[in-house]
Amino acid sequence: MADKVTHKGGCHCGTVTFEFDGPSDLKAVTCTCSMCARTGFIHYFATQDEFRITSGADNLTEYTFNTRTAKHLFCKTCGVKSFYVPRSHPDGWSINTNCIDMATVTSLDIGEFDGANWEANIESLKAED
Repeated sequence: MADKVTHKGGCHCGTVTFEFDGPSDLKAVTCTCSMCARTGFIHYFATQDEFRITSGADNLTEYTFNTRTAKHLFCKTCGVKSFYVPRSHPDGWSINTNCIDMATVTSLDIGEFDGANWEANIESLKAED
């Protein structure tokens, strides 16, 4: 894997900030599930060790539905979901690439995941890790 850099990002109002270690060339995916299709979330997956909330953890609110595995986290002030614990990677994080400061990103390759048919396609998403 390419050398890792520390990327930073946050919500719209700046209350919730985060950082993660990853390559400068990021691979991400859009998703067609009911949640992502409505919010425009573009996923970059990070492990627990790679991701850190740097401010505003106390300003996050959580929303769960269906299996309650995914922990959708939103800034209480501006409502932006910068990251969350996804159902597909419950031991890691999904970071919204729309919330990353792009100064440390050399390229962003965006694929697509058919999340509307999650059960039939989840193995293809996990294989991309």
